[in-house]
Amino acid sequence: MDSNREIIKEYSKGDLTVVWKPKTCIHAAECVKRLPEVYKPDEKPWIQLENATADELKAQIDACPSGALSYRLSNKQQETAASAQSKVQVKPNGPLLVFGNLEINHSDGSAEMKSKVTAFCRCGASANKPYCDGAHNKVDFTG
Repeated sequence: MDSNREIIKEYSKGDLTVVWKPKTCIHAAECVKRLPEVYKPDEKPWIQLENATADELKAQIDACPSGALSYRLSNKQQETAASAQSKVQVKPNGPLLVFGNLEINHSDGSAEMKSKVTAFCRCGASANKPYCDGAHNKVDFTG
């Protein structure tokens, strides 16, 4: 098995499928703070969709600062915010959050598209640069 292969988990409730990409997660815990009855890190499965409405889940997922949580709707096209205006937020002692659709051009010449929220490392300790992987918590980053 390739250790670099990204793990993607999917959880479904009716027409809503929640997609979780653990490698992208920066452990800001917005999911647990906003919907503790759904996101239970000490239980399996840790995501329990039956404990919230689809609208509550979509609102929480839209607030995920790393984009590790996303969703799709099976009977409709996913609602995408193709925002003409971008927003940048500096998280205290954490990443730089960029909201909106972005094209990231990497130093090796590759490019990728990001949408909704992208968390960029500010502490320099991320093993997934230029993206935040939550390492700022381990190195006690202040900024």
